[in-house]
Amino acid sequence: MTAYELMIKTNYNLIKDGELTEIQKTDIVRQLLAAKSDERTKQSFHKSMDGAMYPLYFIPPYNNNKKFQTIIPMSPKTHILSANAYELEILRLLVLFAPDNPDVKDMVKNTLARLKSTCFGNGCAAGECFESVVIVLRFLAAVAPDDTTWIKKLIDFYYKHIGDKRRHGNVLWYYWLCLSELPFEIAEPEIQKYKDKIFHQLNRSSVMNSGNDKINHPVMICAIRNALARLPEYTYIKERQPYINEKDGRLYFDMNFSLI
Repeated sequence: MTAYELMIKTNYNLIKDGELTEIQKTDIVRQLLAAKSDERTKQSFHKSMDGAMYPLYFIPPYNNNKKFQTIIPMSPKTHILSANAYELEILRLLVLFAPDNPDVKDMVKNTLARLKSTCFGNGCAAGECFESVVIVLRFLAAVAPDDTTWIKKLIDFYYKHIGDKRRHGNVLWYYWLCLSELPFEIAEPEIQKYKDKIFHQLNRSSVMNSGNDKINHPVMICAIRNALARLPEYTYIKERQPYINEKDGRLYFDMNFSLI
């Protein structure tokens, strides 16, 4: 299993409320740290690019210039989004599972400094820098939740520019994923703004046209379930899982309060 595959699988498990043992977490940390890029790879990657805009430690393998999908599926067109999502999501898992590891602490410290020097780390609407803003936002929720000034700055930027032009279809869903993890005092008013729209998404069924739909859609539903369940009136849905109806092959999530 590649580092990317492990990162995706682990995130999906956590978003869907899967349990991980300490042994499993230790093994994930071991595998991810082993995937840290060597100096030759980093030098080759940064040779023709602005180093501050791209990963310092985890550079995705570029077979045929492939760009990897993000956790909530967005298909990047640029390395700005693809490479930063790859590194920040790996570092996020390392922080969650090995917060006291000296190497992890050092990588996070330097990465936060890097992000503060980038345009998208401060809010940038050019190209896919906008989508990269929500990647940074999720990273901050895990590694710097007390930096509310930075977090609020990116949220304000998101609102200011989300309607500038057509964005990746799932960037809003990625923002909702962030709301499931950001400090509650910041996330709560944002979830209130979107609660009707999230409620509607949870109440509608989805056609499962492909194997990817069957993998990605349940994760997306669980991500917005996690956000909505932070509100007291919706805590009852926290343990519920989406399911595929055998009769029509569609994905459903039951919001019925009477099932409690």
